[in-house]
Amino acid sequence: MSPVANLSATAPAGIQPPGEVFNFAQHLLAVNALRAEKAAFVDDLGTLGYGQLDERVRRMAAALRQLGLRREERVLLLMQDTNDWPVAFLGALYAGMVPVAVNTLLTADDYAYMLEHSRAQAALVSGALLPALNAALTKSDHEVGKVIVSRPVAPLHPSEVDFEAFLQAQAPLQKAAATSPDDPGFWLYSSGSTGRPKGTVHSHANPYWTCELYGKAVLGLTEADVCFSAAKLFFAYGLGNGLTFPMSVGATTVLMAERPTPEATFKRWRGEVGGVKPTVFFGAPTGFAGMLASPALPARSELALRMASSAGEALPADIGERFQRHYGVPIVDGIGSTEMLHIFLSNTPAQVRYGTTGWPVPGYDIELRSEEGGPVPDGEPGDLYIRGPSAAMMYWGNRAKTRETFQGGWTKSGDKYVKNADGTYTYSGRSDDMLKVSGIYVSPFEVEATLVQHPAVLEAAVIGVPDAEGLTKTKAFVVLKAGVQATDAELKAFVKDKLAPYKYPRQIAFVAELPKTATGKIQRFKLRELESRA
Repeated sequence: MSPVANLSATAPAGIQPPGEVFNFAQHLLAVNALRAEKAAFVDDLGTLGYGQLDERVRRMAAALRQLGLRREERVLLLMQDTNDWPVAFLGALYAGMVPVAVNTLLTADDYAYMLEHSRAQAALVSGALLPALNAALTKSDHEVGKVIVSRPVAPLHPSEVDFEAFLQAQAPLQKAAATSPDDPGFWLYSSGSTGRPKGTVHSHANPYWTCELYGKAVLGLTEADVCFSAAKLFFAYGLGNGLTFPMSVGATTVLMAERPTPEATFKRWRGEVGGVKPTVFFGAPTGFAGMLASPALPARSELALRMASSAGEALPADIGERFQRHYGVPIVDGIGSTEMLHIFLSNTPAQVRYGTTGWPVPGYDIELRSEEGGPVPDGEPGDLYIRGPSAAMMYWGNRAKTRETFQGGWTKSGDKYVKNADGTYTYSGRSDDMLKVSGIYVSPFEVEATLVQHPAVLEAAVIGVPDAEGLTKTKAFVVLKAGVQATDAELKAFVKDKLAPYKYPRQIAFVAELPKTATGKIQRFKLRELESRA
């Protein structure tokens, strides 16, 4: 059991909590038992119906059991977003094993660490990613019993087995593992800005709560929706968007293995993959900015979108407003985390306040605290704490960080926020990104959001740099739109005109691109590292 109490026993009013025996994969299959002919997932190679999915999940569970794997043993999942991903993930859950979904863009060193840290007893990998996994296995002292390869691109080694052959060798497992709501269900590794990633352990009940409290109650997803997420399934945000939310209501999901470039995204929006057009798109602010700047931006009449969702970092108001003007649908901005599994603070489709992250999601409590732990008044920045039933159980093998982040029923997010008079919350940066200039807090995000309103600016990132006297001043790194120019003085004057004068960036560096995580979050710590070496 976790050192942190799971909150599944304190169900929000009006929602039936999971029973004493609860297997999340079995739950999703049961929800869709009467939709056998309906498309569950659509990828570049074909459509997987709900009936086919049910059979393949149970075959995967039986095949993993046949390997000799036992309940709660970990299975590494290093796979691109294809129809095999949900089969692998749900099959492991159904068998009572613990899938460890990992980022497909990491290095062999990262995977070697994750193999050793999770002590995974088997690995499920896409053929295109097999060289990286093999390099990791060579570097690691940890031995994996079996490597199962989805869609191999080269002849397999005797120690490797084809995903399809692995499935077909076993009859479907008839009965799911009798797990409890608080049993470990799966791991996600956090994308921390420094240090080794943390193995975040989620229970079988946690995704149930995110489906009920956000996917259904806030987004209003239904079986009529077609969901498409630029964020990949190995991220907490993408896992909800592209698997748990749509399956919880019997919707269809479009999966994309390739990078979510504007061109690749537009191709799916127009229904050129699988013949289905997404009604709900899940993206991140950086992606929305790139799409709006693209000369190939589709017309409203070409699409079927009824709503877009954004998370990963705060959405600048200008991007949301321009997208809504073009497509006539809102971008519903929210904030979630790996530790809370999905979004807990959000705008809603019916009520959007661009420039804010919206209101607390019903079922979650929000507190803003000072550095001393006390409450902060409205209008002042404070550290964001969340209490809700989807909180992770712990960081595996990291008791100190677990205690620091999971404090009783509360989770410390590491974000700073301001509560507004209308009950909305405005992002003020990460706790370690907030800048104090001339004794006054300056939010990097506020300056960035202002810079990107300039017609020449595509992206911007702001950090604090010491001046000759050791005092912190702001420096902006700016990416200009293709074929457009702007000067240092012009951008400084633009910010001064829109914000308090002390907030303008004292230095501006024009760069070709900004360092980002795989989710599109700007890595300000890398900019700080570059500055410290300069």
